Amino acid sequence: MARTVLLIVCVGLVLPAVRCYSTGFISEACDSMIPAHGGYSPQTSPSPFNVTSNMTTYQDGDKVTVLLQSTGSTPFGGFMLQAREFGGEIPLGSFKVTGQAAQLLTCNQAPNSTVSHTSKLDKNLILATWTAALSKDPKPIEFRATFVQNYTTFWVNVKSLTLSYSGVFPNITPTSIGTTASTSSGSLTPSMLSITSAGCEVTKVCFSKPLHCNPAVDRGCYFMSASVSPPPSGSSPPSGSVAQFEMKGPSPGYVSFGFSDDRQMGNDDIYICALETNGFVQVQHAFSTGKRKPNTLPLGNVSNVMGSLEDGVISCSFTSMNPISTQQRFTDFNTPYYLLYAYGPTSNVGDIRFHIGDFSSSDKVDITNPQLVSGAGKPQSVKAHGALMLIAWMTMATLGMMVARYLKSLAKGHSPFGKAVWFLAHVSLMSLTVLATSIAFIVIFSYVGGWSGGAHPVLGCLVMILAFIQPLATLFRCGPDHRLRYVFNWLHMLNAVVIKALAVAAIFTGLQLFDNTEDQVLVKVMGGFVGWEAAFYLSFELYTSCINKGKPLLHLLCMLIPGTCVCVRFSLGNLAFLVALLVGIKVA
Repeated sequence: MARTVLLIVCVGLVLPAVRCYSTGFISEACDSMIPAHGGYSPQTSPSPFNVTSNMTTYQDGDKVTVLLQSTGSTPFGGFMLQAREFGGEIPLGSFKVTGQAAQLLTCNQAPNSTVSHTSKLDKNLILATWTAALSKDPKPIEFRATFVQNYTTFWVNVKSLTLSYSGVFPNITPTSIGTTASTSSGSLTPSMLSITSAGCEVTKVCFSKPLHCNPAVDRGCYFMSASVSPPPSGSSPPSGSVAQFEMKGPSPGYVSFGFSDDRQMGNDDIYICALETNGFVQVQHAFSTGKRKPNTLPLGNVSNVMGSLEDGVISCSFTSMNPISTQQRFTDFNTPYYLLYAYGPTSNVGDIRFHIGDFSSSDKVDITNPQLVSGAGKPQSVKAHGALMLIAWMTMATLGMMVARYLKSLAKGHSPFGKAVWFLAHVSLMSLTVLATSIAFIVIFSYVGGWSGGAHPVLGCLVMILAFIQPLATLFRCGPDHRLRYVFNWLHMLNAVVIKALAVAAIFTGLQLFDNTEDQVLVKVMGGFVGWEAAFYLSFELYTSCINKGKPLLHLLCMLIPGTCVCVRFSLGNLAFLVALLVGIKVA
């Protein structure tokens, strides 16, 4: 009875607090920003939610748009947002919010200095506008947030990138905020270049690979955005329109985007964000002439150029009043074009080289109309190359190797053309593998028109070379009864294993370039394909041991896994994975 009374008292004390916090009136947490959730501690794992802003610098009275958003499918229920001096503890400025999901609070006697939730309903996006207060000693600021997923799971001190005061050089080094930025003149700027997906479809056009990725949190996100301001009163296009462009992506030398009439490289107006030999990132304006180095153009009416390099990820932003110019037309920003994106290495002197990856929009895009742009399907030549390599090395080569390794006992006594059945099957399958590889190599080489960097083409060339060496070496093998025949057998087997491993690696790297989905579905299916094959290699090894050794237990296993059953199951599973990947390639 005493325990029951105690439980009722505890519930009576706790529930009001829960209800209070569920409505967002959390003034007690103004300083620490930590919810008083029954002794539970904040999570130490990376937050699945982030804080972003649309500016990297601010001045007195500036209005900064701040977004609280989920980076995935997990929603948050409660939240708390403040702007604070970099490393400080006092909320600064004031907020405005719209909608019913957020409200304003007074913290440290500063009205509207804090934003919080109004209910515990699930949320994926909250937008607030922060106004910088006048200050005699302005400092760099950052936005801090607390996100509550549920009563026991919450994250505290989730921070945005730092905003520097544009009129005063802050007393912090670039390293302390995580990056080094450069202007068009190459001089250091204290601000951190912040490029995010915040505002996509609302205030700007966004084009990315994978679709929906956020470059602020996803290192593998290739991203560009464009937001166009209307021309000033009294001016006329094209000189009146001003476009703000952003680019970001991991690359050994440069990232770039362009405007195209036909979605093909050539006669395109492009901007390049390239790493210079001095370590700074610069913006270049160029005209694409096809599958050759583009012609560099003067930057023209380009300003507010910023660039940064951090952990191999290149970022840049700039504003432009240059009209879009291709061979066919000379237009303002409101004329639809296909968007192209490419990235690749630079030379020792800072010149860009042939790209190692590219993608394009599926339709022509008017960048004055905020939207999320989807990528186009892959060229048929690339699809044919991928399909041939999959058929060659994940089906025909695998079956050919398994026949030689495990199925020599098949059709004993039958020797068409004076050769064993297993040998004819092995030679036929491996010959078709080499033929398919050669065709795939020719198809992609003709499409690319030359060498491109990256791991995939290197692996592909090694596969092609070793695949040619393998049958040529058989012409010089010793006779079956020669005392050194085992040397050939071992070398032949080892070379086959090396080719197979390189081919699998080449397919994985190719699918990573090919698959634009956020979850890299084709890569995961390929992983399942490899796992399936490995499992059956082990099954065949077990079956071989079962046949060759006369132990009762192994004989029992032989009865459970007959060779024909294993072979049929493997073939059906192999075919299922192959069809799934071919369908994925077709629709990509």
